[in-house]
Amino acid sequence: MSSESIAAFRKNASADLRRLAEEHMQHDLRQSDRDTLERAAKKISTHTAIGSLVGLGLGVFLAFRIRATRTAIFQAFRAVEKPTAVQFASGRTEAIPDMTPYLQPSRLSDVATYFFFSVGGLFIGGETGFLTGSASGARAIANDPESKGRIEKAFRKYKVDVLKKEIEQLESDENYGGVFS
Repeated sequence: MSSESIAAFRKNASADLRRLAEEHMQHDLRQSDRDTLERAAKKISTHTAIGSLVGLGLGVFLAFRIRATRTAIFQAFRAVEKPTAVQFASGRTEAIPDMTPYLQPSRLSDVATYFFFSVGGLFIGGETGFLTGSASGARAIANDPESKGRIEKAFRKYKVDVLKKEIEQLESDENYGGVFS
């Protein structure tokens, strides 16, 4: 699992792609279009950050609740009277081992609970924030149909340039591993 699978840790495009995007933003878009894109990008990052924090907090809260519940269940189990032997129909009696020490919550299980619930909350909250931020940013761009058209046209030109660069790289690299290597 790479750090890019969590929305809060995703990096932007490489330097070449950023430079190419800047060129298209300067030549193909008006200042109002650039401002609209910047507002949309800020909405996405804000939603992602807030979602990640909320998810992390929820994960820690749920881990705390599970730890408390697990401790309460153990206390109840330890307090209840347990049988010490089993008598079979033939009259034979077998002792039942005490399982209480094996069921006791440990530091390792507490650490694992907090870790996995925190990471899970961070992932779910960050992805949810990313989705809501993307939807909010898309609505902000769609408010002005003319600006939206210019932005879409500039994005298509940018995508064509990116694909051309990728084709050049693939054609020039003889040692390209490809799909079947």
